[in-house]
Amino acid sequence: MHRIAERRIKIAAARADFLRFGHAETQSVPGPVAASWQRSFSAGVDASSSQAVFHSDLDLTGRLMRCSEPVIARLSDEMAQMPLSIVLTDYKARILSRSETDTTIGTLLDEVSLAPGFNYAEASVGTNGIGTVLESGQPLYIVGPEHFLEHLQPFACAGSPIRDPLSGRVEGVLDISCLSEHASPLMHSLVRSAAHEIERNLLVDRSQRQQALFEAYVRVDSRTRGAVMAIGGTVVMGNAVAQSLFAPDEQWTIHEHARYLMISPGQPVDEIELSSGKIVQIRGKRVVVGPDVAGIVVVVDIKSEPAPLPVRASGLALSPSAILHDVSSLLGKRASSSVVTALTAGAALLVLGEAGGGKVSLLAELYRQIVPLGRSVVFGAETLNEHGLQSLLGNDLVNAGARPTLYIFRNFDRLSAAVAAELDAFLVTREAHANLGGIAVTVSQPDLQADLVADRAYTSLLHHFETSVTVAPLRHRIDDLPDIVTRVLARRSGLRPATVSAGAMRVISRYPWPGNIRQLEEALDIALLTRPVGAIQAEDLPAYCHGGSPRLLSALEAGERDLIVGALHKADGNRMRAAESLGIARSSLYRKLKSFGITVTDS
Repeated sequence: MHRIAERRIKIAAARADFLRFGHAETQSVPGPVAASWQRSFSAGVDASSSQAVFHSDLDLTGRLMRCSEPVIARLSDEMAQMPLSIVLTDYKARILSRSETDTTIGTLLDEVSLAPGFNYAEASVGTNGIGTVLESGQPLYIVGPEHFLEHLQPFACAGSPIRDPLSGRVEGVLDISCLSEHASPLMHSLVRSAAHEIERNLLVDRSQRQQALFEAYVRVDSRTRGAVMAIGGTVVMGNAVAQSLFAPDEQWTIHEHARYLMISPGQPVDEIELSSGKIVQIRGKRVVVGPDVAGIVVVVDIKSEPAPLPVRASGLALSPSAILHDVSSLLGKRASSSVVTALTAGAALLVLGEAGGGKVSLLAELYRQIVPLGRSVVFGAETLNEHGLQSLLGNDLVNAGARPTLYIFRNFDRLSAAVAAELDAFLVTREAHANLGGIAVTVSQPDLQADLVADRAYTSLLHHFETSVTVAPLRHRIDDLPDIVTRVLARRSGLRPATVSAGAMRVISRYPWPGNIRQLEEALDIALLTRPVGAIQAEDLPAYCHGGSPRLLSALEAGERDLIVGALHKADGNRMRAAESLGIARSSLYRKLKSFGITVTDS
C-alpha cells in the first residue's frame, strides 16, 4: 500500500512538471499515459478548466446497447458491494449508459459530467479510461494523477475497447470507474473479461441477423428476374438489375421507403413515385429473428405512369402531378395522388389516418383544386348522431344538382346504428343517381381490424366504398411541414404580416407532433398571441414543441420541462447558465434535456 501511494506521488510530480514545462521525467509514468499527456497537450486541453461536451444524437437501441445490457446487469450484481460505476460508450467516446452500485459515486460522477450523452474523447478531456483507450486501442487502467484533467484526479478507471468480432472495428468502450481509494488492479482484468463477453454477444447477434437477411435475399433473388434489394440496419444489398434500373438517388428513396414499410403495420406492399417520375411497386418480405425484425427484402417493379383522368363534374382534366405541386414528401404525394384519382373518378372514398392529421382539409382542398366551382359539405358524427342524417342532408340535396358537391362524413367510425342505417340508404340511392355528388368518409385510426372484429355499426357500410387512402401522420411528412406551416399561419393570422423564423421552423421540424396538424394549429395560435406580427421565434412556440419525448409526461414532469425551457430561453440557450439558475448540476440538466427530448436551437 505504501508503494502504491509513493508511486502516485511520483506520477503527480511528473504531471505537474509536464504541465509547467511541457516535458517531464517520465520513468515512473506508464508509456501509454505519457503519450496521452502529450496528445492532450497538443490538442489544447486545459488541465484546469476543460469540460466534456454533450451530444444528443446517440444510438440507444442499436446492437452495442442490446448486446451489452445483459453483461452490464450481471457485472452490476457481482460488484454490488463495491462503490463503482459501469459506463458504456460508442466509438466516438460518447457515453451511452451508466450504471452505479452506489448513489454517492453517481453524484460525484455527475459533477465531472461522466454521464450519458457526454463525450469523453481524449481531445476534449485529456487522459482518461475512455478516450485514451480509443486512442491507444488497448485496455488501460488510469488512476488518480494519471488523468490529465484536475477534476478527474479523485477517480480511478479501467477501460477496455469493444471490437466487432468480424470487422475488427472498435464499436465502443466498457469502463469501470470508482474513487481512487477504492481502486483495485482487478478492475483491469474484470473490464477486459466483460468486454470480451460483449464481443461474443455481438458475434452471435450479427451472425443471426445478417445471415438471416442474406439468406432471405439470396432466396428471393434466385427466383426473381427483376430488381431485388435487402435493407437491414447498416446493411444494404442490391442485385445487378437494381443497380442498372435505378440511379443512386432513386435507390436511396426506395431504401428509405422500404425501412418505413418494414416497421409499418400491414403487408409491406406499396406503389411510390420516384423523383425521376418513375412509378414503382415495392413488394417486401420482413426478415424476423427472434422477437425483432432484422430487415426487409423487397422486389421493385417499374410500373407505367397512370394517365390523367377527366373530371366528371367540371370537364377539366388535371393530373395529380399538376395539383400536388406543393407536396414534397413521398407519403404526402402518394396519399394526395390517390385522393385525386378517386375524386376524379367519382369513387366513394374511405380516408384513414391518425386524429388531427388533416384528412378533411386534404379532401376539401383537393376537391376545390379539381373542381373550382364545386363545394365541400362536412358532417360530423356527433352532429349526425344528435340530429339524424335526413334532417341535415335533406335540405342540402335540393340545391346539390346546381353545383358540384363533395359530401364528407367525419369520424365515420363513430356513427350510431340509426345513422348508419340512414347513410346506407343514401349510399344506395347515390349509386343509382350519379348527380347526387361525391362521397368521402374519414376514420381516425390507422387499422380497421379491431373494429371489424367488434362489428361496429359502420363496418356494414364498407362494401359501398371502392377505394381507401391512408394519410400518414405529420411526423412522417416532415418535408411537407414548411408548406403546411405557411398555409396554417395564413389562415390563423388573417391579414397580419406573420411568418416563421428559421429557428422556429427547426424546432417545428424536430417535434414529432403526436396531435398532428390540429396540434400544430394550436401551437401557432399560442405563438401568435406572444408575437402577433412579424417573424415567430423559437421561444414563442409552446414549451412542449422544444421536446421530443416519446412518452406521455406527468403533470409534474411537464411543469419541470416548462421551467427548463424557460430557463434556457432566459440564458440565450447557454446550458451552464440555465443549470445555475435552476440550481442543478450541468450533467443533471443534460439528462433532463434528453429525457424530455428538449433541443436548444438558435433563432
